[in-house]
Amino acid sequence: MPTKYIKKPVVIEAMQFTGSHDSAFEIQKWGGEANIDVADHGLFINTLEGRMHVSINDYVIRGVRGEFYPCKPDIFEQTYEVVE
Repeated sequence: MPTKYIKKPVVIEAMQFTGSHDSAFEIQKWGGEANIDVADHGLFINTLEGRMHVSINDYVIRGVRGEFYPCKPDIFEQTYEVVE
């Protein structure tokens, strides 16, 4: 029989990619050029699993170990809320 677990509350940082060049460069500035690539055909993140494309309205998350990864808006909104 499996054991049930609950996710520990963890505070993360995130920025939403709007699709604009300004948004892409702000995310790159925040994440660093080694992690975030701005190309003519979009925004890309070098993740632990490899290079991933960031779609318009995706969130870019900095994880608990400083790693970056994209997250779809519906998943982000179900998982996270703003910390006041």
